[in-house]
Order: sequence, then C-alpha cells, then structure tokens
Amino acid sequence: MRYSTQFLLSALDAAQFPVPTVPEIAFLGRSNVGKSSLLNALVGEKAAKVSQTPGRTRAINFFALLDPRQQSKLIFADLPGYGYAKISKSISAEWPKFIDPYLAERETLKLCVCLVDSNIPPQPNDGKLVDWLRHAGREFLVVATKTDRLSGNARTRNLLLIRNAFDLEEVLPVSAKTGAGVKELWNRIESAGSEDPS
Repeated sequence: MRYSTQFLLSALDAAQFPVPTVPEIAFLGRSNVGKSSLLNALVGEKAAKVSQTPGRTRAINFFALLDPRQQSKLIFADLPGYGYAKISKSISAEWPKFIDPYLAERETLKLCVCLVDSNIPPQPNDGKLVDWLRHAGREFLVVATKTDRLSGNARTRNLLLIRNAFDLEEVLPVSAKTGAGVKELWNRIESAGSEDPS
C-alpha cells in the first residue's frame, strides 16, 4: 500500500506521547547509522531530517503513515541515536525518562527496528540494546544499514559477525541508497502492524 507521511510531534516526556491508537514501529540505532535516510527510503519522501551532525535528534519524533483516504494506519517513532561522544551527558541522562517508558510500556508498539552499521564491527551499545529488548519481551528486528558499501564477500562476513555477536537468527541487510532490502523491511513492518493483538 502507498502511504503519505504526516509529522505528528516531537516528545521529550512520556506525557507528550500521542494517544495510542494504531500500531507503532520504533526505529533505534547509533547516531550515525543512517536512520533518517532509511526512514525516508521507506516512505519515499523527506519525512525525517537527514543531518550532517550525528546525534541531532534529541526527542522521539512521531510520524503517522496515512492511507489514500488519509486514515492513519501506522506510526513510525524515530528515537534519538545513541553512542555519539559529542552528545553532552546531561542530555543523555534525560533519555531514560522518556525512552525507557516508551520501549517498556507503550502498548501499541509492535516492532523495534534496530539499525546497525554493516561497515563496522559489532558495537557494544547495539548489543546492550538487543539484550534490553529481549529482557523487555519486545519484538525486534536487527537491520544492517549501508550494505551498498560492501562487496559480496565482505557483506556476508560482516552480517555473520553481527548475527554471532548478538546471538541472532537473522539480520536483514538494507541500503537506503540503492533500495536493497527496503521492500523486505516493509513486509516485516506491515506484518507486525497487522497482527491481531489478541
């Protein structure tokens, strides 16, 4: 289905979250993992602002995905990146006040899309996120970004490294630049969003 995108709000506090109505998909990852580029590749428009400065997203940004009748079908939640050294500790210290409650308690959150950079070794921060989501009982999918920068052999090797490091059955390779893997990611998102809550 073809969606249009509507920016809803930026939340810095759990009280600012939109009223839970439709299924939500959260996007998480390190600050320079290419999250905004992938979001824009998914929706086919410049919904998320792509910054040259990693760590620019400070809030949870919510986007509604509207069907041709302008009915909201899904909400994408773009979470602040982590692991970027230049972010002040005071800002990072604020994050658990609204990010942890969102991930732990949001009843309409159906899937956490965890983005990892396929060009670098598996990072401890990403492993902590995966462990946290497992402990919280959240459905999650690890997506390896920027795979267009790797040759076939290097891509296979690096994906295997990620799978082994985080004890995963699968890692979905994608490229926002070439569109590789975007359709497969959409299929997973729509499947998660259409599951019967009962």
